[in-house]
Amino acid sequence: MEIVSSSYRIKSVLGRLESIIDNENQRIGQDPEFDLKVSNAHKSRCLYELTMLFRDIDPREFAVNYVEQMHELKKKLGLNAKRVEAHMIAVRAVADLLKSAVQDIDADGTYSQEQFQYCES
Repeated sequence: MEIVSSSYRIKSVLGRLESIIDNENQRIGQDPEFDLKVSNAHKSRCLYELTMLFRDIDPREFAVNYVEQMHELKKKLGLNAKRVEAHMIAVRAVADLLKSAVQDIDADGTYSQEQFQYCES
């Protein structure tokens, strides 16, 4: 009975993880209301649950029962990694633009604090 229950729980968590990744892949970069931090927390929770469930599973049993679902999940995670990376690059680009804008505003023709530090040495 416990093997069936454990197997059902593993498939359930894998399915939930797949749904979270599908949602993230669909919404990242498209939906301004999407919260990547919350999505990452949900993914982390699923991975923790899987770690706890897999502790008691024979690796051969795992390969037989979950290999197809894991292959599909691996493909989705590959796409997810690319989308998250692109999102992070875009965030860095916006942060750099804002930083440059602030520096341009501060550079109004007067000396900066950094320039005075060189003179004091």
